[in-house]
Amino acid sequence: MRRKSFDALASAGGVLLTVVLVVAGIALFWGYSYANSSVSSQLAAQKIVFPAKASLTPAEAPYLSKYAGELMTTGAQAQAYANHYIAVHLSEITGGQTYAQVSAAAMALTPGTAAYNAAQSKVQLVFQGTTLRGMLLNAYGWWQMGQIALLSSIAAFVAAVLAAILSVLGVWHFRRVPLDEEIPRLPVAQPVPVARTAERVPANA
Repeated sequence: MRRKSFDALASAGGVLLTVVLVVAGIALFWGYSYANSSVSSQLAAQKIVFPAKASLTPAEAPYLSKYAGELMTTGAQAQAYANHYIAVHLSEITGGQTYAQVSAAAMALTPGTAAYNAAQSKVQLVFQGTTLRGMLLNAYGWWQMGQIALLSSIAAFVAAVLAAILSVLGVWHFRRVPLDEEIPRLPVAQPVPVARTAERVPANA
């Protein structure tokens, strides 16, 4: 193959790759923007404010002190609030049991008794806390997907720039190479002849 033809094909492929990467980068950035704005608006609408730093327990402070007094608007805040505030208080209420375990224990009691009514109140409280925690973690998951889309978008744009540079270099080389220059072929390895061993003469010959 002539080198000029190879350069033309390589440059055209580089241009096509650049366009594909740019389109992918734009789509990924749009996905990040949509996920981030949606999560932020939905969380802000809930009006959840982090507790003041002075009211945080030693177990909560390492995770929540940096958000103290702030309105929840990001997935990272939702995850911290769900796992290090709601989950902690739910565990204190239930003694480490899940909602299913607390509900099963309440249903085993005699309806109408004081113990049954108290257990049902606890079940309702745990259900509400567990539901809110699940919703916040779901928002965190979507927010995290947006962050991944942002990083992927940046990577796509960087790769597009590299592909564009290589395409320009290919065009530059295409214009400088002689029209009749051929791509040198790699030498083909020749098989190594195997020496024949002398036939053994029988001992009794």
